[in-house]
Amino acid sequence: MYRFLCFLFLVSACDVRGAPVNEPGFTASARALDGDTIAADFRLLGVDAFERRQLCERARSCWECGKAAQDHAARILGEADAQIRLTNRSSYGRPVATVTVKGRDLGETLIRAGLAIPQPQFLKTDPARAKQYTEAFAAAQRNKAGAFAGQWIEPARWRRGDRLACER
Repeated sequence: MYRFLCFLFLVSACDVRGAPVNEPGFTASARALDGDTIAADFRLLGVDAFERRQLCERARSCWECGKAAQDHAARILGEADAQIRLTNRSSYGRPVATVTVKGRDLGETLIRAGLAIPQPQFLKTDPARAKQYTEAFAAAQRNKAGAFAGQWIEPARWRRGDRLACER
């Protein structure tokens, strides 16, 4: 009987109504993965990764550095739940955020793997992160990681139409 009363007390103490509708939120383009699962897009703060269709060159041949960046991010995100912290900024119509998985900054991880470049101009209010990203970039270039083992075009230039010879 005591257990039953404790159970009733616990159930009555639970708020089954869910979160109030006036919780802070953000505006983003979203898509339905199924009837009750929604995905929203946002960009990483201070990082510009190679675009999904972007090619880089190494050993005189093209390779899919953009697909490699996407796959690397997917692998990291698949390891554990991600801690996502939204900023008050937006880029290309999407909210901007930092993402951490198992204590690792996703932006730094992509940069260190040679699959993204830092954007310190967007990190003026976060000098520690700017330094962290710049140091990761220098290490990736020194170690010839990812795209930095050969020729590459900055993602922003690639979006404007610049291409490597092997892409033409």
